[in-house]
Amino acid sequence: MLDAVLGKLARQQDPKVLVGFDKADDAGVYLLAPDLALVQTVDFFTPIVDDPYTFGQIAATNSLSDIYAMGARPINALTMVCFPEKGDLEVLQTILAGGLSKMIEAGCTIIGGHSIRDEEIKFGYAVTGTVHPHRVLTNSGARPGDRLLLTKGLGTGAISTAIKRQKAEPEWVQAAVRSMTTLSRRVAEAITDETAGFKVHGLTDVTGFGLIGHARELALGSHVSLVLYASRIPLLPGALECVRAGLVPGGLKNNREFADCVVAWHEAVAEELRTILFDPQTAGGLLISVAAEDAARLCQTIEAREIGEVIPPASPLIQVEA
Repeated sequence: MLDAVLGKLARQQDPKVLVGFDKADDAGVYLLAPDLALVQTVDFFTPIVDDPYTFGQIAATNSLSDIYAMGARPINALTMVCFPEKGDLEVLQTILAGGLSKMIEAGCTIIGGHSIRDEEIKFGYAVTGTVHPHRVLTNSGARPGDRLLLTKGLGTGAISTAIKRQKAEPEWVQAAVRSMTTLSRRVAEAITDETAGFKVHGLTDVTGFGLIGHARELALGSHVSLVLYASRIPLLPGALECVRAGLVPGGLKNNREFADCVVAWHEAVAEELRTILFDPQTAGGLLISVAAEDAARLCQTIEAREIGEVIPPASPLIQVEA
């Protein structure tokens, strides 16, 4: 729906906009000087776990992810809070403390924010980062022959649904929380380390549109097609069990209705595995398009999994092999 609305708006013309919303990238990039660009993103959502401190940590990790997905370094953030007028202020303080802990870990300074009264709690950040204009990594740079790497397992959407319905096993929750509170800072630093010389051509994070949705954006933006190998894609403990039990979020169904048309499935790929590839992720991993000769070395450096490859434009846009 948002895509349809944005398409009807007048386009602003500013040559300093290096990355706008035209290719559904992870953050906007604005040129400040020949050697400096500003990277900006915003994200907030309702609680997906019971513990307020953990919720704050997850919200911060998720907000920071888009900065890392551009190859940038976060520098400051503005807090956004929606909180009930008669809500417990200790809960609010705990949420803020959780978010602050992750911002401190990221070296990102909170410089203000905005709050409104709302019966439903919502929390997140607008984050600003910096990057050299010539080193911006986007979802439009993948090249045929590249290998695709993924840095986190899938399944946070389904497991969060199980948590809300009080049907999640403790080990599922622990693994999902660990994933959702792990910053992509170290991965981004490794990718952008000039001394390492990794030839990374395309980068995005896997969040609300699921792996297939973000892979679609990478393929369309880069004018390529992708081959994914289902058996190589990392999954969080309990992800498939949640799908089999029907514990799937509404966003997953929407993602599948939108993007399934660009996918050709090998008949050996099980239905529950097909489903989880559309699972909306919170603070998901980075999807990296890297030159084939650097793939194994980068995997070892950042503990990623090679899940596919980039091929010349073809139909279908995405092939999922067993």
